[in-house]
Amino acid sequence: MRINGTTKSFVANHLAESVAGAMTIRAFEEEERFFAKSLDLIDTNASPFFHSFAANEWLIQRLEVLSAAVISSAALCMVLLPPGTFSPGFIGMALSYGLSLNVSLVMSIQNQCTIANYIISVERLNQYMHVQSEAPEVIEDSRPPANWPAVGKVDICDLQIRYRPDAPLVLRGISCTFEGGHKIGIVGRTGSGKTTLIGALFRLVEPAGGKIIVDDIDICKIGLHDLRTRFGIIPQDPTLFNGTVRYNLDPLSEHTDKEIWEVLGRCQLREAVQEKEEGLDSLVVDDGSNWSMGQRQLFCLGRALLRRSRILVLDEATASIDNATDTILQKTIRTEFADCTVITVAHRIPTVMDCTMVLAISDGKLVEYDEPMNLMRREDSLFGQLVKEYWSQLHSAESH
Repeated sequence: MRINGTTKSFVANHLAESVAGAMTIRAFEEEERFFAKSLDLIDTNASPFFHSFAANEWLIQRLEVLSAAVISSAALCMVLLPPGTFSPGFIGMALSYGLSLNVSLVMSIQNQCTIANYIISVERLNQYMHVQSEAPEVIEDSRPPANWPAVGKVDICDLQIRYRPDAPLVLRGISCTFEGGHKIGIVGRTGSGKTTLIGALFRLVEPAGGKIIVDDIDICKIGLHDLRTRFGIIPQDPTLFNGTVRYNLDPLSEHTDKEIWEVLGRCQLREAVQEKEEGLDSLVVDDGSNWSMGQRQLFCLGRALLRRSRILVLDEATASIDNATDTILQKTIRTEFADCTVITVAHRIPTVMDCTMVLAISDGKLVEYDEPMNLMRREDSLFGQLVKEYWSQLHSAESH
């Protein structure tokens, strides 16, 4: 039963992923491969289920034979004994309990199967109970100043990152300095470690070696709340919560309605919100599905504008939006965060062309860190290769 329960989860996961990505599967004509994998997972699950079912039927049949033998023997004894040995009420009670013996034995087998399923849940709960917790939210003896970070200078010293103790290094000895107020672009091929570097900045994964210093403070020595509330981020997949527009922009109610309307005007959302009858109390459903992808991304920009963080991180924020919204986003960031440190993980190469510095990562190592134009002049530059590939793909798409 335990093997049956564990293998069934693979079938359910594969079905859910196939349904969610049905359009992509059909586009690449991979229906046969996914169907074959589904059959293979079903066969893997059906084998322990068949053995469990057969074993239960084998045991239930023998328990029924045993119950029939017990009640038959009891009835025979009652018939052969002299009359008056047992009262009619006692005989009726004995036969009644004998008839229910079969049901009781079968129920005990079914309860064992149910307990086996529950044990799997207990095992998963036990795994979650032993997951290593994050660092404390606040360390009273090591709290940063109220205006930290004031300059926005980031020093990365021999940073090494791995996701598990026995896993290989994802980032291998990255060292660089982001000056305060500079615009930093991070480029690299898929899987090179760009997003991992951003995760290390927010301590989503703890460094295996080296350190990150922001305005002379080691971020690993302060609490997570003090760290993450001082940085702004616009993620690739914008996150909105079930509630109102006001709640999604200012969940802690730290700003006035006037400030919120000003921010909506700066990120080109004022008209969209004013068209709603409720204004700032307009409904936002789970994941913001009643708003377009571009508007959701602009909501995340509005949050960053309200917090006025000295360090803003864009984790491929323009990867899922149209060019018009991308232009609005980039223009607003250049205007409103002119004196802030902006770290951009690039998906579209033109996004980082106006950055102060470009950091190129390959296989977890820093291979280039210079101004964009200087990197473009180098023949062996990774950034130059990415620019050429981008423009060739763009021209190919236009020709088609």
